Amino acid sequence: MTQHSFIKPMHWLALLLAGCMLCAATAQAQGRGGMPRSDAFIEQSQSFLDGHPDLKYRTLGFKSYKKGDFKQAMEHFLRASFYADKPSQAMVGEMYWKGEGVAVDKPSAYAWVDLAAERQFVNLLAVRERYWKSMSEAEQAKAIEIGQGVYEKYGDQVAKKRLEAKLRNVRKNITGSRTGAVGTLTVELAGPDGESVSVDGSQFYNEQYWNADKYWVWQDETWKTMSRGNVNTSDLKPVEPEKKP
Repeated sequence: MTQHSFIKPMHWLALLLAGCMLCAATAQAQGRGGMPRSDAFIEQSQSFLDGHPDLKYRTLGFKSYKKGDFKQAMEHFLRASFYADKPSQAMVGEMYWKGEGVAVDKPSAYAWVDLAAERQFVNLLAVRERYWKSMSEAEQAKAIEIGQGVYEKYGDQVAKKRLEAKLRNVRKNITGSRTGAVGTLTVELAGPDGESVSVDGSQFYNEQYWNADKYWVWQDETWKTMSRGNVNTSDLKPVEPEKKP
């Protein structure tokens, strides 16, 4: 079967679940004092997600999506999108395109996928161009109009700042340190069975999780890793500049 640039809904789900619903059973290394040290466990913990609303609401969105509660899923994806989460923005576009939880709205679908492709991820660019070519000229004009409002509220220029402020605030409230240094701090997280699990503070407060610049690099690399191989780049063709927003 010929590989197309368009990614089907279940392909979206498989790709994004790999990034936001990691398996807590991942093999563990040993941290300071023999404490369990599992990136997957930390990234799924409620304490971690409360400090990362982009990942928190993306995760909730997929849980609702898997259950078929598309209306609730859309609400969660929109909240994650408010904090510059590109996978969630792509899902908003996908759901508008398919009419999942909302009426089919191709111009809105394009506007959201165009926003999701803001960081030039190849697979999202492919979906965006497929959407564009599938619309009438009237729908294309409407998509550009809608896109202006979407970018004003959810574009990286404003949405990233919201998450960065959240990360800074949480990082400043590290227990036991007036300077924000981790030191010998340990963090208690709830395990899958409700038990308390101690993790190394230096792992929980890893710079890639809380330093804004490093966090965006980590998120973008995670997406690129998830999406690699799902789009045939030979299917991509340049779009004439005058036709783009």
